Amino acid sequence: MFANYHTHTFRCHHAVGEDRGYIEAAITAGMKVLGFSDHCPWIYANGYVSDIRMTPAETEDYFRSLTDLRSEYASDIKIYIGFEAEYIPELMEAQDRFLADYPVDYMILGQHSYAPEYESPYTGDATSDVSMLERYTDLVIEGMKSGRYTYLAHPDLINFTGSIEDYDRQLSRICDFLKETDSPVEINLFGLKDSRNYPSERFLKLAGERGCKAILGCDAHVKDLLTDYELAERGRKLAEKFGLTVIDRLKGLE
Repeated sequence: MFANYHTHTFRCHHAVGEDRGYIEAAITAGMKVLGFSDHCPWIYANGYVSDIRMTPAETEDYFRSLTDLRSEYASDIKIYIGFEAEYIPELMEAQDRFLADYPVDYMILGQHSYAPEYESPYTGDATSDVSMLERYTDLVIEGMKSGRYTYLAHPDLINFTGSIEDYDRQLSRICDFLKETDSPVEINLFGLKDSRNYPSERFLKLAGERGCKAILGCDAHVKDLLTDYELAERGRKLAEKFGLTVIDRLKGLE
């Protein structure tokens, strides 16, 4: 892999390892670009503290550590500092105010919930509710249309167990949008390794039929995912199976 733009840190409270370890693993893997995109803090008016994402108080250390390491490893690898975040319309203004003073290189959209997480199920939980499928699709497309996000992480995260016809109807809307905007479909290697409901072959078939491109995303929560060459090859073969051309780098981050 030339680059990975989906990398987490211990600050999200469900990844492990030091920042330096991820960088050195990427260098070992021969990568030229490593993008950190840890789970972005939310500013909750009710004071809720999430245990699955960076807290606002940890953000300063995130940028300080990665900025220092970016300078240290400048001759070895290009490092970008960003976030993975949901698109939750009612929370965007507060998030923008909080991040305004930080040098964010990019953001990727990972729609893990339909609303603030304390009042929403996880989108990866099984559901046959068509309204939840529609809500997921609407949020993803609206979020990508906002121009905030460089690409869409695990677009097939939604774990819909209802009719194939409903699934195809809604997820085709996402594929059509990504094709129209020349945005890649992520083949999520963490999901592939963990045998999750994503990457979904049903979704990749829809994406391939529409001529979408694909990008491999390690979604690294441990550094060893960055050096798992066999897993990356499995991801490429999955793309090939459905006629998806794999790109190695993102527009604007080259």
